[in-house]
Amino acid sequence: MPLIDLSREITHKMPRLPNHPMVIIAPFSTHEEKREVDGYTFSSAVMSLNMGDHSGTHVDAPVHFDERPGARGIDEMPLEDFFTEAVCLDLSHKPLRSEISVEDLEAAERAAGVEIRRGDTVLLHMDHYRRTWGTEGYITDFPGLTKASATWLGQKGIRMFGVEAVSPGRPGRANFEVHHVCRDMGFTHIEGLVNLDRLVGRGRFRFIGFPLKIKGGSGSPIRAVAWIEG
Repeated sequence: MPLIDLSREITHKMPRLPNHPMVIIAPFSTHEEKREVDGYTFSSAVMSLNMGDHSGTHVDAPVHFDERPGARGIDEMPLEDFFTEAVCLDLSHKPLRSEISVEDLEAAERAAGVEIRRGDTVLLHMDHYRRTWGTEGYITDFPGLTKASATWLGQKGIRMFGVEAVSPGRPGRANFEVHHVCRDMGFTHIEGLVNLDRLVGRGRFRFIGFPLKIKGGSGSPIRAVAWIEG
């Protein structure tokens, strides 16, 4: 049962969009602090985490991009949404800062030899992480979906799609339009994935990425994993 880790490490002051909280990780207690209870001496290490619900590899809940009453928080989303059949489309040839068109997605689906099915998670390998990680371009230079290409995914009846970038659409209007396609068509997306190159050409697999049960959360970090059967 080969498992492929698709998640970024959550690290102190990791790169994030400027309108999201900074991740702060610090020791709260260490093994240098000894305690004694009933004559028994011991120590424990505990870390303090201060971060937003869109930190690291994470999934957006509907309430993040849907202002209408009744939009679901992350704690209200069914667990079945995070344990699905999945496919990975190879878009690594797309230049940085480019738009991903419907034609790009159709060609990638044909090249992968798979059919996107209702209820799938669709992962989009753009080779963005390898090309930009450690540079300022990681936050700004990714290829992105358009309103039309996000709508094409939605028409397939998918549960969600996932990207390596910090946003699914190019910065600016395109990104808001993609979020609103998700709102209007009833699906969502994952941001901040890694290791998608290891899924190219692997056909269908299982995607696993359960969120934290944050009351009313607008999203949640996930431990995203691909389960390759056989």
